[in-house]
Amino acid sequence: MDIDALLKQMTLDEKIDQLMQLAAFLFDGASHEGEITGPLSDLGISSQTIHNSGSVLGGSGAAEIKRIQEAHLTTNRLNIPLLIMADIIHGYKTIFPHNLALSCSFDPELVEETARIAAKEAAVSGIHVTFAPMVDLVRDPRWGRVMESTGEDPYLNSELARAFVRGFQGQDIQTSKDSVAACVKHFAAYGAIEAGRDYNTVNMSERELREVYLPGYKAALDENAQMVMTAFNTIDGKPCSGNKALMRNLLRDEWGFNGVVISDWGSIRELIPHGVAENEKEAAALAIEAGVDIEMMTSTYVSHLKELIKEGTIEESRIDESVRRILKLKQTLGLFENPYRFLDEDKAKDVIFSEEHRLVARRAAEESIVLLENDGILPINKGDDVGLIGPFAESQDLLGPWSWIGDKNDVETLAMGIKKVFSKPISISSIQSVHAIEQEELVSAIEVAKKVDTVILALGESSDMSGEGGSRSKIDLPEIQLELLKKIHEVNNNIVVVLINGRPLDLTHVTPFAKAIVEAWFPGSSGGTAIARILSGDKNPSAKLTMSFPDTVGQIPVYYNHHNTGRPLDHNNPHNRYVSKFIDGPNMPRYPFGYGLSYSSFEYSELELSQSVLRDSKTLYVSVKVKNTKERSGDEIVQLYTRDHVGEVVRPLKELKAFKKIHLESEESKTVTFAVTEEMLRYTHSDLTCYTDPGEFTVFVGTSSANTIEASFKYQIESEEK
Repeated sequence: MDIDALLKQMTLDEKIDQLMQLAAFLFDGASHEGEITGPLSDLGISSQTIHNSGSVLGGSGAAEIKRIQEAHLTTNRLNIPLLIMADIIHGYKTIFPHNLALSCSFDPELVEETARIAAKEAAVSGIHVTFAPMVDLVRDPRWGRVMESTGEDPYLNSELARAFVRGFQGQDIQTSKDSVAACVKHFAAYGAIEAGRDYNTVNMSERELREVYLPGYKAALDENAQMVMTAFNTIDGKPCSGNKALMRNLLRDEWGFNGVVISDWGSIRELIPHGVAENEKEAAALAIEAGVDIEMMTSTYVSHLKELIKEGTIEESRIDESVRRILKLKQTLGLFENPYRFLDEDKAKDVIFSEEHRLVARRAAEESIVLLENDGILPINKGDDVGLIGPFAESQDLLGPWSWIGDKNDVETLAMGIKKVFSKPISISSIQSVHAIEQEELVSAIEVAKKVDTVILALGESSDMSGEGGSRSKIDLPEIQLELLKKIHEVNNNIVVVLINGRPLDLTHVTPFAKAIVEAWFPGSSGGTAIARILSGDKNPSAKLTMSFPDTVGQIPVYYNHHNTGRPLDHNNPHNRYVSKFIDGPNMPRYPFGYGLSYSSFEYSELELSQSVLRDSKTLYVSVKVKNTKERSGDEIVQLYTRDHVGEVVRPLKELKAFKKIHLESEESKTVTFAVTEEMLRYTHSDLTCYTDPGEFTVFVGTSSANTIEASFKYQIESEEK
């Protein structure tokens, strides 16, 4: 297909309409049953605009998408196919643990595998583009969308961003079978919104933006992600969808991104309430000049771009460049040759939600579940008398937000999983709501707790308590669940709390009453069996937190890689008032980044550096001995951090630089070796250049960011030695 030749055949109206994305229910052939998110307002568009529209949001299954594309090709004058896009966030029909949970596996290969399966199921259903991965770095668990993120660390976020893109797109988006184009979002720094309140303001220096928040997006684009979605927030006072410095100067000119940029739902029109555009016409001008190619679900482009060109406010060449990028993506995906790409209704029956995919979902859940506390009560003997109590005992609400095509009726509940794994029948007392308990439910729960050896108390958040629009000012469990925990503890103190939730929680009122706490997140389609296998010891937990759990909400934001202050807390002199601390609680989170327990126990020793000085072009090798001191074999995620002691600007106390997952049999030891290079030590200086300062560094290796052993080395520029 000659894109330029096609572009010349298009009228200005047809070109502008290519920049419009509409929801599937507006198109001929739609079943009108698709789930639509976001505010829907009067678009004021004609049927002709729909016929010329360039892309579709949503569409429920292969049959509907095929009908929509067929109808579109009969009404579009130039037979330009639609791009079919959808939110395939953590699975299509087979739902995996949400992204924050998956990240706790510290396993890029597993993340890639889950994205590959999601792509296969989506592609065979007719989807061309997924609005994923979300790589927004997050330090505030009040934000509901933390469940879509991969946590608080720039390095891990970048590694997992690459993995998601490889999984969705395959080795080569043009030739890989059963692939979908990845759309990295939300550009940029959406995870830094003030107070964790969705759609709120972001305010930070450009230096911090570049060093902490941009690396994840850049990593996804380096892996050839085909699209970028704008964020709802402002940066430096300018909303991202109209931010020319961000979208055109940085993304396109500096980074060289030539792919498609799409607005988030309605975000171009939202330039008006933001206060940077007086009306839709100004909003359209700001967005197109910023380089936003596709407008999602508002109509400022189709209503005003033609007038803006006529009056000379914008050049038609701006429209042409956006249309060219959209047509180029369609060409890359082979849609001109085959508008249905990998769509196959017959194949879909065998591929979607297959047994093979469900087994991967179970494994992903097992690798994502974090053991937070264990006073020797876990694992539970399969022959013990066990009681299962709580709002998630038999709940099918294990998929979590953004499980669009996922069906709760397909979910393996916790009760189902325990019945499958445990050899002895269990007693079950279900609570129907996460916010309320009927008197008869409470009586039943207490009676069950009285007669069993161990209580598994399944508590947490319903899926609508997190996700988009799910910000919370308080992040503890609902009060009624805490009361249930206390009541059960009065009659049986052998309590294992299993948490189902989408964010780090304040567990202040849980830990005193639980002998074990299992963070299961929203574990997905096969979550019940995965949790049961952890509880029984069939699977030894190995996951580590990628986002800190605060000791109290008043600490937020609390994260491991924070800066030192001029008056740092001195743990040897805790009564000194005039240091940076709270007078009514600790500085440190309850559970820090990298933390997670196991049924094994790992001892670190013999940390050795290959040399005491690292020079420019050389490599410093860091080795450590790790021993499993328990009778159970297990997996350990060995983490390496560094600290730059003196920088041109203040440096973090610790920064994750590498990690390795190892397996150790009982009493087995292994030496783990990491390679450290100068490039790993670089940081963004005040003039926005990136390089390493000579001087002293500490390297830390351990089982979490707060539990490490350390050694020191110096970095020296080779030219300064001569």
